[in-house]
Amino acid sequence: MESESIWLGPMRKPVRLGMIGFAIAAAITFAWMAIQTFVATEPTTMYDIVRPSGHFLAQLVLFTFSGAILFTSLYMSDSVGAIESKPQGFFDTLSLVCSRIAMIGIVSIVLVMFYEVVSRYAFEAPTLWANEMSLWIAAFLFMLAGLYAMQQRSHIRIYVIYDIMPRWFQKMADIISVFLIWVFSFALVWGGYNEALLKFSRMETFGTAWDPPIPATIKPAILIIICLVAMQALSNLIADWHKAPAAHDEIDETEIENIRATLRED
Repeated sequence: MESESIWLGPMRKPVRLGMIGFAIAAAITFAWMAIQTFVATEPTTMYDIVRPSGHFLAQLVLFTFSGAILFTSLYMSDSVGAIESKPQGFFDTLSLVCSRIAMIGIVSIVLVMFYEVVSRYAFEAPTLWANEMSLWIAAFLFMLAGLYAMQQRSHIRIYVIYDIMPRWFQKMADIISVFLIWVFSFALVWGGYNEALLKFSRMETFGTAWDPPIPATIKPAILIIICLVAMQALSNLIADWHKAPAAHDEIDETEIENIRATLRED
């Protein structure tokens, strides 16, 4: 039974078909790439994946995998979990899509490292790319997770003082918080724009055997995602402006005493 559509509406079914189609195409192209390493005189390898110019199969693999990730993220973002808040605007939806990309990234890291372990210990043929691929994916994962946490209002907050403030003072505190986020974002973009542009324009690589363009992609991504975080913070402020303050559980003294007793025993 399909869950209720959150934002795709009538586009949910076409996106689902696109997800399935691209996933099948990605599996076929990856299998083709794996098979031709044994039969082709000049096979396409992972080295060519990060240098796809002039390599049709490498370009096809990148296209199909990118399409599969995009459509899967769109489809998965059209439903929310029991503890997730529903999107209330464009930036909420965008952050939710990015969060699904991060979730796919977690699975990808597990698969890449599983492949590396099997290759290394079962076939004594360690790869040159698995560790760097995991590092590359993890870098994007952490940044996208920060954007998702902002959309879900999941960053650590201390409510001891905030909850006793009058509502107008709480709003002032929220404005100051968002203002500081914007100041930090502006300073980061102002200071890092030229370096990020330089690294991207010359496609700076990692300087290893596989040599992926990690600096060329991560540096600009940091600036882009921090801008999205700032926009998401402002979107949260606007969306929550007329809402009643959220109720927070009072401190459970019994639970605290149990924790202290456990620590004393240790």
